[in-house]
Amino acid sequence: MGVKKLKVGYFCDTFYPMTDGVVKVLDNYAANLCKRCDVVVFVPEGRGDFDDSSLPYKVVRCKRLRVLGLDYDLPLPELDRHFMKTLKECKLDIVHVHSPFTLGNAGLRYARKHRIPCVATMHSQFKLDFERSLKTPLMKPALAFMMWRLRNFFDSATECWAVNKEVARIFHEDYGVGKLPEVVRNGTDMAVFADKEYVDSLKSGYGISSDEKVLLFVGRINVLKNVDFLVRSLAVLDKEGFRFKALLVGEGQDFNAIKRLVSKSGLKDKVLMPGKITDRKALAAHYALADLFVFPSLYDSSSLVQIEAASQHTPSLFLKGAATSATVTPGIDGYISDRDITSYAHKIEEIFADEACYRKVCMNAFDNLYVTWPQVVDEVYERYLSLSGKSDV
Repeated sequence: MGVKKLKVGYFCDTFYPMTDGVVKVLDNYAANLCKRCDVVVFVPEGRGDFDDSSLPYKVVRCKRLRVLGLDYDLPLPELDRHFMKTLKECKLDIVHVHSPFTLGNAGLRYARKHRIPCVATMHSQFKLDFERSLKTPLMKPALAFMMWRLRNFFDSATECWAVNKEVARIFHEDYGVGKLPEVVRNGTDMAVFADKEYVDSLKSGYGISSDEKVLLFVGRINVLKNVDFLVRSLAVLDKEGFRFKALLVGEGQDFNAIKRLVSKSGLKDKVLMPGKITDRKALAAHYALADLFVFPSLYDSSSLVQIEAASQHTPSLFLKGAATSATVTPGIDGYISDRDITSYAHKIEEIFADEACYRKVCMNAFDNLYVTWPQVVDEVYERYLSLSGKSDV
């Protein structure tokens, strides 16, 4: 009789059809791991239609409460008898939670009750979200309570993982989580894009001339991502006569406001906003077209888009002190700018002033930062085996 496969339960408060970085990480973990393990993903019902049967792993959904004005809903696992019955019957060997809220807590409680390991991944800088929502002095006690709950959650996990060393430091030193988290990097499903004719046609379609550098941003069009900072930096760049086209790829609640800022800044012919690109081939072509990936977000922890850019030999420019910048060595495989609009613009000019150095950084970005999901999940699987005390089959 064969050895029983490891059974892994993933828990997250968001899932398809909502698409964000955490959902993509969870999907890639589950899709790659289900070739070796029995995988069950526990998530809330979604807004709109999504065919769970199209996925190569099992999905169990719980009821949720829609929160008006927000993209995210409140999962209600404890109030869903069918969900709780299914979870009870699952006989998991290991729990991995990807959010510290209602479904994350359901996973943690299951692990405690059944005395199995619980891994908790730290994807986001939650304190920034709490401070933005609880910003009045009267809400300080609520902020302190939320931070206490957060620390208690991660301290209760068997092992905590962070997406880079800076996020690990933030959770340990700034948030007060008891032990320094292990670093487990994210990956990408994007391969090197080799269709030069496709890239050339894309360049022609955007009206990009041979003497213009292509600057690319991919993500939610949101002031939370510092997209307004980026546009203002591009305005400085334009006034100084630097030749460029900037592509802001994505959608978001501030799309129209950013579009107005682009127009007000006199950049309508320089900054193009094609919207969200879901086709992976087309998105890879945009990274291949770009000369520089510009990502001034102070909110993100370690965005998947910076790995996607590296997959096409496109280096990234971050802001000093941003958690996203922790993955690069400045001037070696990426770039870091001071945190002001003019400095960011001048850094872009400086990058392209030394062509030989720029080419080396492009190569190093690919060699040092590009990692695929199968590579990541090889490491994850070995960690799961070690935590569960089971051997490979």
